[in-house]
Amino acid sequence: MHSTRQIAADAVIVNEGKILLVRRGTEPFKGLWALPGGRLEDDETLEQCCIREAKEESGIDVEIVRLVGVYSDPNRDPRKIIAISYLCKPAGGKEIPQEGEIQEVKWFPINQLPPLASDHGKMIKDALKI
Repeated sequence: MHSTRQIAADAVIVNEGKILLVRRGTEPFKGLWALPGGRLEDDETLEQCCIREAKEESGIDVEIVRLVGVYSDPNRDPRKIIAISYLCKPAGGKEIPQEGEIQEVKWFPINQLPPLASDHGKMIKDALKI
């Protein structure tokens, strides 16, 4: 049987020693903090997806600084999604959660992160390596 795995882009948004996280309001990982991100649409690049999803989920406009990495372990997410992570910096907007999917948006000090969904902790560690 042939299946096609979906692709998502996640934003590691860093500003003044803090990282922006969103609390998931839906399964999987409901109630856990996560990086803003989501699935690639047919008519966009991964970079456009990252910028769109960051805005939709957090209310923040972002500028991509660089690619962090590709996360393709089939066990990273029960939906088997492949994630591409980007280091981003805020470029404007106010932290307003998206209704339904996101419960809360909050800046956390890099050294005081809460338990995170999926492999988002690894993405953050990879993003902070220079």
